[in-house]
Amino acid sequence: SQGEEFVAGIIALSINSGAYVAEIIRAGIQAVDKGQMEAARSLGMPYSLSMKHIIIPQAFKNILPALGNEFIVIIKESSIVSVIGIHELMYNANTVRGNTFIPLEPLIVAAAIYFALTFSLSKLLGIVEGRMSVSD
Repeated sequence: SQGEEFVAGIIALSINSGAYVAEIIRAGIQAVDKGQMEAARSLGMPYSLSMKHIIIPQAFKNILPALGNEFIVIIKESSIVSVIGIHELMYNANTVRGNTFIPLEPLIVAAAIYFALTFSLSKLLGIVEGRMSVSD
């Protein structure tokens, strides 16, 4: 059924992307200088508060660009779930092509939608990154 295929598609995309996101976050946290944690701990801050108030805010600036790119990749890769029968954008474009015998226009519309999604998300991330770099 469509519901089971949808769940399978979400699980597959989540597992695949989850590994990348975990690595992005790990690398962002490790990019923060060790002296930051040492300074927080020497002031008597517990580990959890040190992470929450000192390490994570600094790591977020390192994480955001790569995380934004990963979200854009997820949008682009979501078309692969059409292989298991999920009715997503490219699947619907191909259905329209088959029903109307118009070969190019549905693909142009789908490409425009993908472009609008990825371009607007890229611009939004650029604005957020710009605001964060101003705070440095």
